[in-house]
Amino acid sequence: MKKMTFNYLTGLLLAVLMVSAFSGCQNERAAVWYYGDEQGDLLQVLRSSGVAIQPSETPADAIESAPEGSSVLLLARTYPALDPTLEITGELLTKIQQKQLRVFVEYPSTFAGLSIPDTATSTQLERGVITAPIFGNQLDTGAIIGIHGSHVLAVEADNPSVVLARVVGMDHAEFGLANTKTYPVLFEESGVMVATTGLSHFITGRYGPAASIRQLWTGMMSHLLDEPAFAFSEWPIDVRPAYSRTDQLPDTARIHSIRRGVDWFWKGHFFVHPSWESHWLKYQGDGTEPFGPPLPEDAPNGDGSMGILEGHASIIREDGSQDYRYWMRADVQGEAAMALAAAGSVLDNDRYSQYATNLIDYVFSTSNMRAGEKANPQSAAYGHIGWSTTHPGVFYGDDNARAILGMIAASSYLNTDKWNQEITEAIMANFRTTGKQGFRGERLSEEDIIKNGWPYYHNRDLTYLQPHFESWMWACYLWLYAHTGYEPLLTRTKAAISATMKAYPEQWLWGSSMQTQRVRMLLPLAWLVRVADTDEHREWLDHMFQEVLRYQDESGALQEEIGKGKGHFRMLTKNEDYGTDESSLIFKNGEDIACMLYTCNFVVFGMNEAAKATGNERYAEATAKLADFLLRIQVKSDRHPDLDGAWFRAFDYSRWDYWASNSDWGWGAWCTLTGWIQSWIVTTQAQLERDESLWDIAQRPAVSDNGKAIIDQMMRQ
Repeated sequence: MKKMTFNYLTGLLLAVLMVSAFSGCQNERAAVWYYGDEQGDLLQVLRSSGVAIQPSETPADAIESAPEGSSVLLLARTYPALDPTLEITGELLTKIQQKQLRVFVEYPSTFAGLSIPDTATSTQLERGVITAPIFGNQLDTGAIIGIHGSHVLAVEADNPSVVLARVVGMDHAEFGLANTKTYPVLFEESGVMVATTGLSHFITGRYGPAASIRQLWTGMMSHLLDEPAFAFSEWPIDVRPAYSRTDQLPDTARIHSIRRGVDWFWKGHFFVHPSWESHWLKYQGDGTEPFGPPLPEDAPNGDGSMGILEGHASIIREDGSQDYRYWMRADVQGEAAMALAAAGSVLDNDRYSQYATNLIDYVFSTSNMRAGEKANPQSAAYGHIGWSTTHPGVFYGDDNARAILGMIAASSYLNTDKWNQEITEAIMANFRTTGKQGFRGERLSEEDIIKNGWPYYHNRDLTYLQPHFESWMWACYLWLYAHTGYEPLLTRTKAAISATMKAYPEQWLWGSSMQTQRVRMLLPLAWLVRVADTDEHREWLDHMFQEVLRYQDESGALQEEIGKGKGHFRMLTKNEDYGTDESSLIFKNGEDIACMLYTCNFVVFGMNEAAKATGNERYAEATAKLADFLLRIQVKSDRHPDLDGAWFRAFDYSRWDYWASNSDWGWGAWCTLTGWIQSWIVTTQAQLERDESLWDIAQRPAVSDNGKAIIDQMMRQ
């Protein structure tokens, strides 16, 4: 027994000594002579991985001090500005070769043998493309990486390993690089590894996908350190999901998410304040390109009486911040009011409720979105809600529907009938411009409605099989029918839904996603069951629900799908098409991407309505599964408080990372939206917390008596 103990302890001691010796060798070998920012991202992860750093004042000092055969990192201290100290002369190159140093130079101001421009080229649509194997990093040739906000030194280089280029694809350059402008980013020159952009700024710049960037740098450091088994011990990410795929969600996760989701409105400074009104108007312009720099962290929030901005653009700068979308839209006001009122009710927060009130008052009373002819009872345009303050005479049925539904929900949570008249008028303005078959088309204009008169639209024959633009207004019609009994609201809606279901899927039009079209049908189908509970209507709902569930991942995410043939927007047939129109997050079906702008945000809401309308447990389980997924992927960030608590449009649920094709010119992978994305997710989570649906709460306050009078007045020809 004693002998066994002795042998065991001896063996254990020998094992410990061997590990210690190996670790000591590792640390000794993993020494780097370094010039660059002392707080740099690469330095941070190298130190945490046990790499010894020998800092130097100049590149020449680093090369002079480094022992023969050792590793040297020379990084720009002032990226994206050129660092005048980072000059690689012919003399330094000779010394590097004589000492057989392994050297990485990033963003040099001069480099012997290379023609370095005086200024860098700023890129936006370009992404990194792997063009050759890099030291066994396992990234395939053609793989795409995001080097956000890249400032690149446009140089000529033979056989680069990474280039920047504008390419089509989700994570692979689908059309290659032929006939495509490229910028060499990583290559070897005179025995030195050279980067022409801030490749080491991967944490600050939020480069991605995180796993791919880590693989890239693992391969590079394995080569530089001459350690084939080198691995980083950690990989910090500034903007990350709130929970992993497998984390046990705490009991308070939903309440916490609701609070964070609404507080994000304030963290982002999205409520316009008089002190920066001119800033908003400057970048909003005419609304076609409302992009501008983010507001400073000390920018004050308004009280909602001047509206709420749209959110972030999918433009990530070199410091990891994102441009804002300085646009004022009606749908966003109604949707944000809904989320605020729902959160105010669940969290017993009067401040949220007051802001909700102010936003709706802004739409109906203060802004131009319900002014002019839209406020004239004698006008054919009466009752409509303008698309935005820059386009008050444009009426998208879907945008009107979401503004209206948001206001119905907000009114219900606030338990007020203050806006009953305006809500009813808005629904009827859309209904009397809806054709005989129950379709209205994509958009109408105030000018044309006044010119033609509303009966022209109400009496025309039109079939438009694109649920994204049509279906949620049908839900508004069904809600008003339930309150007033006005039969045409039901008759035309049933006809339109019937035609749409019969045409599925071959004749359906699709925009950037076929999945979007499916999920938008759940709400009107659920509410059709509410007002006319027949076997056929339940079969329609169940069929569409099952079609949606075919694409639900085990994580709860709903996979994106593009339809057959040409969609509503430009097809991506060549690299130069990238970033020129609204677009899908995927290039081909089967890619594990979920969309929170057009799909998951709307479907979780519609699923809950379907579950509550039918009592179907399968529907409820699918809803809970998706809702949990959304809790997990809510953004968490200490460095970027204006993103903390948001949801981005895109999520790669295979990588568990915010990644997708960023081709959509206005609302790409990393966009946020106070209305479309944030508000439907927050509101649904609030309803799940209370085990209720919008239909349940939207029966108060009643609009029946006043609603009938408004209908009678507005339908007189």
